[in-house]
Amino acid sequence: MSQQVLVLNASYEPINVCSLQRAIVLVLKEKAEVLERAAARLRSAAGAVLDHPLVIRLRYYVSVPRHSARKISRRAVFARDGYRCQYCGAGSQLTIDHVIPRSRGGHSDWDNVATCCSPCNLRKGDSTPEEMGWTFRTPPRAPRSDIFISVAAPRHPRSWEPYLAP
Repeated sequence: MSQQVLVLNASYEPINVCSLQRAIVLVLKEKAEVLERAAARLRSAAGAVLDHPLVIRLRYYVSVPRHSARKISRRAVFARDGYRCQYCGAGSQLTIDHVIPRSRGGHSDWDNVATCCSPCNLRKGDSTPEEMGWTFRTPPRAPRSDIFISVAAPRHPRSWEPYLAP
């Protein structure tokens, strides 16, 4: 956990989590500034003493792809849906369900994938939720940006909390 650093855009929007080594390089190249640091200090082989960054902010604004354009992953879909089946609410045997099945022309985009338990996915088969008479607990949509931070770092230091959405 202490080896990960939260990266903020110049606008203070959280955009990524990077390694401690990458964060130090960004700070030394003056591409980022340290906003939050650990109490411990780092020492280089040459004897230089450096801050141990926990949160850094880029000095220039980086255009980040909107959430709908970000790559879909199982972990991101599960996190977006609260690790619960969107049909029955089960929290185990989770899979990904295509709302409109791929065999019927459905695509793998944020609005067409949902977390689903294996029993519901098997029961649904090649049908749509409407055909089954099912409703979503939460309709599928593009996730908030903080979902990607929570997927990259499920546990994070308290010093990150002021910068992350509640």
